[in-house]
Amino acid sequence: MSYTEVPGARVPIRMWADPATVEDVAMQQLRNVSTLPWIKGLAVMPDVHFGKGATVGSVIAMQGAVCPAAVGVDIGCGMSAVKTSLTANDLPGDLSRLRSKIEEAIPVGFSMHDDPVDPRRLHGLPTAGWDDFWGRFDGVAEAVKFRQSRALKQMGSLGGGNHFVEFCLDETGAVWLMLHSGSRNIGKELAEYHIGEARKLSHNQNLVDRDLAVFIADTPQMAAYRHDLFWAQEYARHNREIMMALFKDVVRKEFKKARPMFEQTISCHHNYVSEERYEGMDLLVTRKGAIRAGGGEYGIIPGSMGTGSYIVRGLGNEDSFNSASHGAGRRMSRNQAKKRFSERDLAEQTRGVECRKDRGVVDEIPAAYKPIEQVMEQQRDLVEVVAKLKQVVCVKG
Repeated sequence: MSYTEVPGARVPIRMWADPATVEDVAMQQLRNVSTLPWIKGLAVMPDVHFGKGATVGSVIAMQGAVCPAAVGVDIGCGMSAVKTSLTANDLPGDLSRLRSKIEEAIPVGFSMHDDPVDPRRLHGLPTAGWDDFWGRFDGVAEAVKFRQSRALKQMGSLGGGNHFVEFCLDETGAVWLMLHSGSRNIGKELAEYHIGEARKLSHNQNLVDRDLAVFIADTPQMAAYRHDLFWAQEYARHNREIMMALFKDVVRKEFKKARPMFEQTISCHHNYVSEERYEGMDLLVTRKGAIRAGGGEYGIIPGSMGTGSYIVRGLGNEDSFNSASHGAGRRMSRNQAKKRFSERDLAEQTRGVECRKDRGVVDEIPAAYKPIEQVMEQQRDLVEVVAKLKQVVCVKG
């Protein structure tokens, strides 16, 4: 479908979702964002839903300003995927051992590594700039510096919620490795600190929603935020790289006879800020629950833990600021899902997938998410499908 423009907004709100299906509270958030003096445009993805300050599934282009709440608290959260030389014929009948080995290698939930992972000991992982990256931690906000020890040990760990590690098959029977995670607790701490700092600034006192507080270009507060933001985005990228390297090591050991090979990794953020140029303007583009989908650029759009996911290639649609959805998007809150569904429902909806089926992950049940096929249909002018994946193993926090 092409987009629908929301009437009555100060700047164009272009929606790739059916407005009739968007929650009232989410529509109000979109209208609130459109009132910001610095905004130049707003693109709404088909997986849009209510979030803190700004909706999840929105792309906000601003000139000379950036809104921390429009990035999301898990700065740099995103996806990585890699195709392997393995096929469905290489898989054992029982995949429970493989899931256990992945869980042993990659800490999940609140767990972390006992000691920081040394990337130099991981097969094929590039380490250029590693020391410089950690050296720049000295410049982050004083309020979170004491988190460095935890940040070191959490590097290469999954977290909880909707984060996952998956072993997938595409429609040809080829095996893919895929994972979803972000900047762990350190990114969340930095995001919440800077949202609080922005709320104190005088130019944000009369906003329709104080959670939409912004930093303005050429101010010390903006400089401090940009430093921490881009550092956290890099942390998230390194986190996924280390997890993927650990994942590959598990696969090499478990499928030693098959001698698995790995193609180039596809990686994309979906909670981040990028400096981009549109209609002759240099803009700060925040994607909160959205991926960049420039012409020919590869991306990953996952479904839920019991449905398919997609490897895509961007079509470079500038009406969407070269963006696409980041996944299926929730259609009910975690609390609603827990009240409505049981472990039995979860087991039924994840039949054929080796995964947790206990009460602790009922809030991630597929029915709590929008149908991924519908989401893909609504953004045919944003991306083209390269491969459709179906998980056979799903590790969650």
